[in-house]
Amino acid sequence: MESLANLESFVRAAESRSFSEAGRRLGLTAAAISRNVAMLERNLGVRLFHRTTRKLALTEVGERFLDSIHGNLEGLQVAIAQASAQSNEPAGVLKVSMSPTVGLKHILPLLPPFLAEYPRIRPEWHFENRPVDLIAENYDAAIGGGFDLAPGFVSRTLAPVHIVAVASPVYMAGRTPPADPSELAAYSGIVMRAQGTGRVRQWMFRNVDGVEMAGTLDENVVMDDPAAMREAARLGLGISLIALFDVLPELERGELIRLLPDWYAEAGAISIYYASRRLVSAKTRVFVDCVVNGFKSKQLDVAFSAKHS
Repeated sequence: MESLANLESFVRAAESRSFSEAGRRLGLTAAAISRNVAMLERNLGVRLFHRTTRKLALTEVGERFLDSIHGNLEGLQVAIAQASAQSNEPAGVLKVSMSPTVGLKHILPLLPPFLAEYPRIRPEWHFENRPVDLIAENYDAAIGGGFDLAPGFVSRTLAPVHIVAVASPVYMAGRTPPADPSELAAYSGIVMRAQGTGRVRQWMFRNVDGVEMAGTLDENVVMDDPAAMREAARLGLGISLIALFDVLPELERGELIRLLPDWYAEAGAISIYYASRRLVSAKTRVFVDCVVNGFKSKQLDVAFSAKHS
């Protein structure tokens, strides 16, 4: 049977006459749509599109193929989801992407009781700091922040992402702590360069009274991973602006100290992302409920908030 992802990519590309627009509708890159369509053509042994640098047009075979499946695609999607959801016991491979810090410390401990309740589910978990294409890469769910969701996908917020300024006691020894974010530039900075854009993120801080002020660090040490930034700060290389959840254990142990305790920057939220509720499989549904309930029971929305720390 042909892959549902390949069929969806073909139909959306045929409707919009654009791989890019089809990608936006499905939450994929244009390259992923093109790859799925090429795989469909290879499997069928026919060419479905005429491609030029400026135009995408259906071939005669492509027109007939679209007519034959167009009205049935949504029914097929619903049928697959309903068959899975009506299974007496959630089962199958559960492929999930999640950030390493949140995944290892807060999601992985949920696994033993989860598997005890659902022994036929086989977890395939990827610990990574990147947004994934849920359909193209065949993920059931993803946990993280800052994902651009296409129509047909939903997210459930788990906890806020608040950026705070931290440094080691060794680095701050003999130094006067900054009085407000505008003074951060006077210190050695540990910053992160975004993998997608290559830019160093700039933050707008706010205090408990709602006053806003930009906080900028010099780019003395540049990393591409929050765990590396945390370690660099712990080693005394300077001040880092990092998500509170990434440094909570180090703050509790005194290996890092929080500077500007009344100030923080908002960076969205940690959420769990998955396909629309109508199409979600049984294994994904019970996993989402497990994660949401796990965060609630531990009150991680409060623990991860700089307003309460």
